[in-house]
Order: sequence, then structure tokens, then C-alpha cells
Amino acid sequence: MEDPRTGRVRVAVLISGAGSNMAALIDAARAADCPFEVALVLSNKPDAGGLTVAEGKGVPVAAVDHRPFGKDREAHERAVDAILNEHRVEVVALAGYMRLLTPWLVQRWEGRMLNIHPSLLPKYPGLDTHARALAAGDLEAGCTVHLVTEGVDEGPILAQATVPMLPDDTSNSLAQRVLTAEHALYPRALADFCRAQMRSL
Repeated sequence: MEDPRTGRVRVAVLISGAGSNMAALIDAARAADCPFEVALVLSNKPDAGGLTVAEGKGVPVAAVDHRPFGKDREAHERAVDAILNEHRVEVVALAGYMRLLTPWLVQRWEGRMLNIHPSLLPKYPGLDTHARALAAGDLEAGCTVHLVTEGVDEGPILAQATVPMLPDDTSNSLAQRVLTAEHALYPRALADFCRAQMRSL
């Protein structure tokens, strides 16, 4: 599983917003020994700021607006999947992609789709992770890279990073420190995953 021209795994990053984790992945891919290349950045929002960031870094971008599809999420995903295929994508990395995926897309990319989540799973799947960690009185927070399965944030864990909770933490201050940890963890975890995929061939 690699591009024969570059020797790297072709990754698509799916975003819905500013795409700071996406930018970290693109920057990591510039290293000579990185086993992946970001072949595409795709968003469900044509005005997502991350698309401009990716273009500025020289990465191909695409947008498939979910709104014209109404409630037919699978139809939207089939359009997304067609573009992934056009770009010969081999691995999908979700990075702030704010869409609940249907079983169709999850099964289509089973074992080849990763996500990063801002908690130490299995704690706090879903939303409002930092507020929930603070309310629970946890001593540490963090982030998790996992494979995507049909259950929300339930897939096998690939890597985690921890962040200490500070006495004066708010949801916002904790979120910023966890995001910094995400920017370091996601490129490392994706690289490890892609190396393992290449060895398994």
C-alpha cells in the first residue's frame, strides 16, 4: 500500500473547519523519512478555513457540500468516496471532520480510516470532552488516535498522549493544551500506522 512513484502511503485528510491537525500532518509529511504523503484535503464545508491553509501548503483540495444532500448521508459519502478514489487515496485521516459516518463509508474504509479524539478514550467519547473531564475531577486529560468503527469513538486505540490537569484549568485552557498534544501525536501515530501497513504487504 504505497504510491510506487514516491514510496509513500497516499493519505486524505477530512476536515470541517480550520484544520490545525491537518496542517500538522502536512508539515510532518515534508520530512524525508515520513512514510505518508497528504494527497488530498477534503471538506464537507466549501468555506472551511483549512482548505485555504492546505492550498497554501501546495496540497490538492476538494469540497463536497453536505447540505444539498439533505438527510441522505450515504449519498454524500458516496460522492466523497468517489473523489478519494480519483486521488488514489489509501488511508483516510479524520481531523475535525464533524460528520457522523454511515456504516457504508466505515465499512468501505475499514482498517484504513483513523480519527483523533480529544480525550483519553474510552473516557468521554463524543462532544464536550474537556468540560466532562473537569467535572469528573480527573488528574489528567489527553487525546487518542484510533481506528474508525461504526460505534462513535469506539475503534481500536492506536496511540494516546496525556496532558496534566492544572488547578485553574477551564475547558478552553485545557482544550488548547490538548490540541498542542494532538499536533504532536497524530503525525507520529499516522506514520507508525502507515509503516505497519507497508510492512504487512
